[in-house]
Amino acid sequence: MVSVEHLTVEFSARPLFTDVSFVVNDRDRIALTGKNGAGKSTLLKIIAGQQVPTEGVVAVPRDTAIGYLPQVMELANERTVMEEALLAFDHIHDLQATIERLSAEMAERTDYESEAYMELVERYTRAEEHFQMMGGLNFHAEVERTLMGLGFERSEFNRPTRELSGGWRMRIELAKLLLRQPDVLLLDEPTNHLDIESIQWLEQYLQQRAGAVVLVSHDQAFINNVTNRTLEISCGRVWDYKVKYDEYVLLRAERREQQLRAYENQQKEIADLKEFIERFRYKPTKAVQVQERIKQLNRIVPIEVDDIDNSALHLKFPPCQRSGDFPLIVEDLRKAYGEKEVIAHVNLTIRRGEKVAFVGRNGEGKSTLVKCILGEIPFEGSLKVGHNAQIGYFAQNQAQLLDPELTVFDTIDRVARGDIRTKIRDILGAFMFGGEASDKKVKVLSGGERSRLAMIKLLLEPVNFLILDEPTNHLDMKSKDVLKEAIAAFDGTVIVVSHDRQFLDGLVDKVYAFGDGRVREHLGGIYDWLNKTAASVFPVFEGSKTGKTEAAAASSWEAQKAAARQRKKQEKAVQEAEEKVAQLEAAIHLLEDQLATPEGATDTQLYERYTRFKQQLEAAEEEWMTASEALAAFTT
Repeated sequence: MVSVEHLTVEFSARPLFTDVSFVVNDRDRIALTGKNGAGKSTLLKIIAGQQVPTEGVVAVPRDTAIGYLPQVMELANERTVMEEALLAFDHIHDLQATIERLSAEMAERTDYESEAYMELVERYTRAEEHFQMMGGLNFHAEVERTLMGLGFERSEFNRPTRELSGGWRMRIELAKLLLRQPDVLLLDEPTNHLDIESIQWLEQYLQQRAGAVVLVSHDQAFINNVTNRTLEISCGRVWDYKVKYDEYVLLRAERREQQLRAYENQQKEIADLKEFIERFRYKPTKAVQVQERIKQLNRIVPIEVDDIDNSALHLKFPPCQRSGDFPLIVEDLRKAYGEKEVIAHVNLTIRRGEKVAFVGRNGEGKSTLVKCILGEIPFEGSLKVGHNAQIGYFAQNQAQLLDPELTVFDTIDRVARGDIRTKIRDILGAFMFGGEASDKKVKVLSGGERSRLAMIKLLLEPVNFLILDEPTNHLDMKSKDVLKEAIAAFDGTVIVVSHDRQFLDGLVDKVYAFGDGRVREHLGGIYDWLNKTAASVFPVFEGSKTGKTEAAAASSWEAQKAAARQRKKQEKAVQEAEEKVAQLEAAIHLLEDQLATPEGATDTQLYERYTRFKQQLEAAEEEWMTASEALAAFTT
């Protein structure tokens, strides 16, 4: 479907990757992986046609549509949520005009036996099939279902987008992209702003509805549930694994072992050659052998080994005083902003050493309760932080509290104590601050880099009660492994607000689910909760967040239309279906005449076209019957 051929990309004469070639086939689900800075986002931009490579080409068939969701984009704010989402169907009207033009042209022409007429019929058929696949003009229910699957309430459809946060507006852009149903989806960190329920809905969509998918994500559970192929960018090359991510990790470890053995053997060979050259360089009797060794040395192509994996680094929180037996007790807590009640009747008790997760849709009150615990906002009810509880808090805005004039290294050096000071550079490397990045000043760091630095700082502070709000948003998989191991070994109490199932799995032993203004306790891990609540909480792909069916969503739209307009529409559908059947029958009759000749009887392409048209005729007849039955039901 899409062919990447001999791609080379250089920045400031430094190659990012060289002579990369691969093909994206229909129904491929590809995870694009590699360390930060390897070129994953760059490769997506090149395939999307938004960046030009130094060398090579990306070949995309003429009729193949590519949809691209970048990590950052400029978002409009002059429309409502629904108006913005409906922009996804602007091309429907163009497609409808194309179908009408082709239909009129076929009606005027009489050269049914010509090759040009057959091509015209094929173009009409493809356009009509695409139009029907997009739902024709009945796309309102699809828009509602997609918006609700991505977390929007029906009551928010008429809300101006300027009132929404960047994360919610990115959901609208994702909805528009999915509604356009491109042949190839390029997704760069699509789950960054989604909660668990929306992520699961997106997984189902990509599994059931999408064509080809190429995605970059640090959400391991999401990648494993969606992809069936992994492309790794490493050492300036692309390694193609026809397996999902978990299996790729095992194969990659085997490949690295092979690389290390080959590298060690090569280094020994190089050392032996150099030793021979130095030993006999000035002996005339060995001149021929020395020159041969020099040529042999020059012919050696150095073997590259993947970057050293820092995930084996082990971090431990520094010792801290023991807290009381109950670091947190909440009784009948309520928080409202004016008339809007966010949470009410909240009762929970967290014991010392427990690790719990706060989960639920965005806006259901998770961060609100955290702010109540920290004493940042007033509330009704009772909330007691236990004796000697020393809270360490991480949220995205904590990154703004870092000293902008310090370097990355100095920021950590000031909080590190004891033996940990000798491992600062290893720790920074594990959180993607390796090499020269550790010498950068905080003021030049991006928002994501500052968040990672704030997380490292928290890991080295003596606390006994951790509250982490979306701690994995800017971490790659290796960094998340280091953080998860450190939290698992932490002997204090932990509250984690997160949508990352892989990160929470095996880490928490209790889940507090936020929804409908209430907080419900579930004993067990994250997947225990997901399995218990899947049927009642999560929107099934063909359903919606409120449990209403697609038919109900559609009927709310159809009820607004006048009966006369509906009848006219049904009549037009029957007429168009009849015309399509007649045109295909004429084309098939022509092909049958050609196949009856000696030349046609051996023409495989002619026979393939005949078979394809017969299939299209069968589908068109079914469309005609469906349209006729709908018209009959409407008129009775």
